Amino acid sequence: MRRDGSARGGLRIVGTAARKVDGPAKCTGALRFADDIVLPRTLACRILRSHVPHARIRGIDTTRARARPGVFAVLTGSDLPIPFGILPVSQDEHALCPDKVRFVGDPVAAVAAVDEETAWEAANAIRVDYDRLEPIMTIEQALSTETPRIHDYGEGGNVHKKVSLEFGDAEAGLRDADAVFEDIFFYEGSTHLPMEQHSATAMPEPDGRLTVWSSTQTPHYLHRALAKVLEMPASRIRVIACPNGGGFGGKSDPFNHEIVVAKLALLTGRPVKVTLTREEVFYCHRGRHPVLMQVKTGIARDGSIRALHFRSWLDGGAYGSYGVASTYYTGALQTVTYPIGAYKFEGLRVFTNKPPCGPKRGHGTPQPRYALEVHIDKIAERLGVDPADYRLRHLVPPGSLTVNHLRIGSMGLRTCIEKVVAGSGWKEKFRRQPRGRGIGLACSSYISGAGLPIYWNNMPHTGVLLKIDRGGGVTVFCGEIDIGQGSDTVLAQVVAEVLGIDPLDIRIVAGDTDLTPVDLGSYSSRVTLMMGNAAIQAAEKARGILATAAAREWAICAERVVFAGGRVLDSGDPGRAMSFADAVQRAEAASGTIGTVGSYTPPPSTARYRGSGVGPSPAYSYSAAVVEVAVEAATGLVHVERVHLAHDVGRAINPVLSVGQVEGSVYMGLGEALMEEQSFRANRNGVHRAPSMLEYKSPTTMEMPEVVTYLVEDPDPNGPFGAKEVGQGPLLPIAPAVANAVHDAIGVRVDAIPITPDAILRALQAPSKRAGPVRVPATDWPEPVRVPAPALDARPAPDTRPPRDAP
Repeated sequence: MRRDGSARGGLRIVGTAARKVDGPAKCTGALRFADDIVLPRTLACRILRSHVPHARIRGIDTTRARARPGVFAVLTGSDLPIPFGILPVSQDEHALCPDKVRFVGDPVAAVAAVDEETAWEAANAIRVDYDRLEPIMTIEQALSTETPRIHDYGEGGNVHKKVSLEFGDAEAGLRDADAVFEDIFFYEGSTHLPMEQHSATAMPEPDGRLTVWSSTQTPHYLHRALAKVLEMPASRIRVIACPNGGGFGGKSDPFNHEIVVAKLALLTGRPVKVTLTREEVFYCHRGRHPVLMQVKTGIARDGSIRALHFRSWLDGGAYGSYGVASTYYTGALQTVTYPIGAYKFEGLRVFTNKPPCGPKRGHGTPQPRYALEVHIDKIAERLGVDPADYRLRHLVPPGSLTVNHLRIGSMGLRTCIEKVVAGSGWKEKFRRQPRGRGIGLACSSYISGAGLPIYWNNMPHTGVLLKIDRGGGVTVFCGEIDIGQGSDTVLAQVVAEVLGIDPLDIRIVAGDTDLTPVDLGSYSSRVTLMMGNAAIQAAEKARGILATAAAREWAICAERVVFAGGRVLDSGDPGRAMSFADAVQRAEAASGTIGTVGSYTPPPSTARYRGSGVGPSPAYSYSAAVVEVAVEAATGLVHVERVHLAHDVGRAINPVLSVGQVEGSVYMGLGEALMEEQSFRANRNGVHRAPSMLEYKSPTTMEMPEVVTYLVEDPDPNGPFGAKEVGQGPLLPIAPAVANAVHDAIGVRVDAIPITPDAILRALQAPSKRAGPVRVPATDWPEPVRVPAPALDARPAPDTRPPRDAP
C-alpha cells in the first residue's frame, strides 16, 4: 500500500463509498476509496511453457505481448539468471529457462496482467525460436547417448548420479549361500494428484520487503531459494505457507512459479498471483520415479539371507530435484525389516526429457519395497514355506544395528503380521481358495524423519515457541505446515497433554517465516516426531514455571503439582487446586511474561561413510498388509475386495487421524499398484498421455475396498510420547501385497507396476506365466565404497521365534 496515491488502479478506503478510477487505472477496474490509503489490485500471472521436449533457445520476441493493453510486465530467463534447486548438489533449475528447454512444460516466459484472460493472450503472443535437439525419453536411451547432454554436470553423458556401496562381503555371501534367487522388476512413475493445484501470491511491502503466500510443503527451503534467486536478504522476505489441499511430496521443491510471481511483484509494485492449471501440475510433477530393479539374494538352509545384491535404475526426468537422495533411498531401507548378512547396493539415476521426478509419498522406497517383498514371496514359495511364517522367522530385532549401520528402535512388525494374518483369515485362505480368488501379504518400514537436514548443519531441525497469556490462553508458534495430515491438531494435542488443558484453548501459528521458528518442512514423515518433541520441551518448561508459582503459593515442593482438566492441583491434597489461568497470573506476577521455547535435533547416526546421510532416522515405523482380490482371467481385471493393514505407529497421539493416514496410504498404494502411470506418447514428442484428472486413471470410490486398520502401539523412546510416523509407511506394502494376491489367485507373476489387465493377460499367455522386464541395461558401475559390517555384538541375533500359532 502506498499513501501518496501513486499506485495505478489501487483501492482507496474512506468509509464505505467507492467509485471507479479514471486514467491510468482504467484497465484494472480498480476501486478508489480515499486519497490516503491504497490497496493495489492483484495482478494475474501466466507462464509460457515449452511445447518441445529438448531445444536450445535461439531467441524470444516479447514485443506483441508487451504491447497488449492490460499487461504490466513480461519476464524471460535473462531477468532471473541465478539457478536454484532443493539440494545443494543439484542447483540446476531456473525460474525461466535462459538458453535451453529440457521437457514439455519447461517455463520460458511469464506475464503479469490485469486478469487471467489478458495474461493468457499475452503469453500466447510471445514467439520463441527453438533449435530442436534429439529428445531422450528412456533409461536405456539416456545410458547410450553421450550427446546431446541434457545437463553439463553429473557422472558423464546423461547419467545424473551413480551409487555403489557394499557392506560386508556380498560376493562371498552369495557364493556360500545354499540357494541364490534372482529377479528383475519395474515400477512405473506416477504423479501426486492432490485435489488442490499449486498456487502462489507475492506482494511487495511499503518498506521494500516481500511477502509470498504459497501452497508449499517447505516454506523454509522456498525462503532460501527466493533469497538466492532474487538476491535479497532473507530477512526482507516473508514466506507464509497456506494450509493446502494435499501435497504428498509434490509441493516439497521450490518451484519456478513461486519465484516468478515474486519477481513480478517487485517489478510492478503490486500483488501478483498465479494458480497452475491441472495440466501444468502434471508437467511440474516431481512424482514417483520410474525404476528398473534387479535383485539377487543368497539364502542359507534355514531361510536366512546370507547376502543381498540390489540394483536400481531411475528415470529422473529433466532436473535434479531430490534425485540424488531418491537414488540412495532405493537402496537404503531394504535392511530394516529382515536381517541381511552382507549387502551390496548399486543405483543409478539418468536425466531424460520428461517432467522431473522427485519425492512422492514414501520417497524412493515403494519401488524397492515392492521388488523385495515379491522377491521374498517367491523365495518362500520355492522353499515350501508359508510367506507369513517365513517373515515371522526372520525379523530384525529391536535395538539392533543393521548391516548398513542403521539403528533400529522399537520394532512392532511381528505384531503387525500377526494382526493381519489373524484378522484376514490368512491361514484358511492362502492357497486354499477357488481359482480367481487370492490373498497376498507384504511388509514394510519407513523413516520417522531424516536424520540430517538437506543443508547439513548443526542447528535444530524444528523449533517451537510457546506463549501463555493471563487469561490462560496458549499460543504455539512453529514453522510446520499442515498439508492435510493433521499436524496442527497434533501440535495442539501434545501441548495440551503436557499442560493439562483443552486443545481448543490452544491457538496455532504455523508456517510463517516471519513469526515462527524454523521447521524444515512437511516431508519424510518428520513432523509429528520432530515437532512433537520440540513442543513437549517448550510445554514442559512452561509447566515448570507454573508449577513453581503454585508450589510457592501452597508452600509445597514443585514435584507435587500436577496439571489436569484445566486446573493445577496438589497431588498430596486433592482439595487444593486453582484454575490454569490463576496459576498463569501467579507465575507472571512472580517472574514476568511467560514464554518458552523448545527445539529438536535427531540423535547422531552411527554411520560414517559416503552416502550415509540417507537412511538414518530417529525411529522406523513398520507395516504389514494383507490384500484380498478377485481376478477375472478372461479380462485380466483385478478387483480388490478387502485390505487388512497393521501399522506400528509407536503411540497414536490421535487415533482418528492415524487411521485416516492409513486409509489414504492404502488408496494411493492401490492406485499405483493397479492403474496409475505418468506416461508419455510413443512418438517421443514429450507430451503426456493423460494430463488431466479425467484421463489419468486413479481409484474412485467405486474401486476403494473395505479397509481394516490395526494401530499397533510399540512406543519408541525417540518419539513424542513414543509416537512414530503414519503418513507414508502404510503405502509401501500395498503394491507387493496386490502382486502376491494376484499370483495366489491365478498363478501368474506380474513383475511390473501397475498390474494392468493387459499385463495379466500377457502373463497368462506366456510359457513362463510371467509378465515384466527380462533384462537390464549394461552399466559401468563404479568401484563400491566398502563398509565393514557392524561388529556381531552390535547386531543381536535375529528374532527367529516361530509364529504364535505354530507348534
